Amino acid sequence: MTATSRERPAAATPSARLREATVAEHSAAETKTFIADLIEGRLTLADYTRYLAQIAYVYEALENRPPRPEEPEFLHDPRLARFAAARHDLTELGVQDWRAEHPALAATRRYVEHLRTVAADEDMVAYLAQHYTRYLGDLSGGQVIATMISRHYGATEDQLTFYRFDQIDKLVGYKRAYREHIDHLGLDAAQIDQLIAESKRAYQLNADLFDELARTR
Repeated sequence: MTATSRERPAAATPSARLREATVAEHSAAETKTFIADLIEGRLTLADYTRYLAQIAYVYEALENRPPRPEEPEFLHDPRLARFAAARHDLTELGVQDWRAEHPALAATRRYVEHLRTVAADEDMVAYLAQHYTRYLGDLSGGQVIATMISRHYGATEDQLTFYRFDQIDKLVGYKRAYREHIDHLGLDAAQIDQLIAESKRAYQLNADLFDELARTR
């Protein structure tokens, strides 16, 4: 082994490349005015309710994709499912008919339509990118959101079950295992590029939703 080969850094794993390549988009989405104001206590519990209702449409579309025999199990882990929890929390927040009281915004409709297109595709890579962006966000930043909503607006535990993953013992370990699952899929270069591009798209769809929530207050 030559000195050059010893010093050559190991190639980044697909999950590491995905994480690094989407830093800017992730940051841009999470610092949008609406979500920043919500977390910092400048809005109201009613604003959070509006947000959760729009997110419920997103999870309904994301979780409607039926499992396929050839796909890895982690893509359809029932412990991650959030749609039922979102509906429960909306009821606890005083919303009797969330579809009627909170119709999907234009940005939400675009997001949902894109998810339906992705779900219909036989290729799982785009779906994986959307899955990764939403659920790992819930397991990470979502925990911060829950704390802040409780602190600033007095939301109860029963109104924040969306952020509880009671069937997952250790969230940090689960996130690590999720990334390892991605690394073990054997994705080729084109698929990794597709994964990154679609994850960037997911962050932009979220950013667009935050912008519309801010405009329609």
